[in-house]
This record gives sequence, structure tokens and C-alpha cells, in this order.
Amino acid sequence: MRVEIYSKPKCSLCDKAADVVEAVRARIPFELRLISILEAPELFERYRYDIPVIVIDGVPAFKYRVTEAELEARLREVQGGMSIAKTGAQDG
Repeated sequence: MRVEIYSKPKCSLCDKAADVVEAVRARIPFELRLISILEAPELFERYRYDIPVIVIDGVPAFKYRVTEAELEARLREVQGGMSIAKTGAQDG
């Protein structure tokens, strides 16, 4: 399972999301990739108003904020083979 966080330096929401992801990663193993939207113009254009964006196995799952409970539940769904359909609050 792979989790990506799209963020940028000096973003407090991004730092909080990364802390949540790392806390959950201590309980559920997964590959983690931190991606700065400043790395490429297309990433900046796509995500500049929405960071942080957390993507699970290529599917945007959360943006702005996530709790440990929400992330853990979503990861367990993916582990169990369930699709990770977005809720109304998750239009990442």
C-alpha cells in the first residue's frame, strides 16, 4: 500500500497531516512518499489551493485535514480490498 502527501514547505496544515500519517504508519505499515508541489509547475497548479492532499494507492482520499481515526479506517478498507470511494467532504 502506498500513501502520498502533496504539500509544500512552511505549510502548517501539511506538517499536521504528515504527523497524523506517521502516527498511523506506526500501526499500519505502508510506503510513504512526501511530494512538494513546488517540484513541478503542473503539481503547483493542480494542488496549490488544496494542500495537503493525501493519496492512497493513487486515489485522492483527504485534503486539508485528516484524523488518525479517519486515515486508519480508510487504510483498513484498502487492506481489505474495498474501494475507497470519496465522501462528500473528500473531493481531492
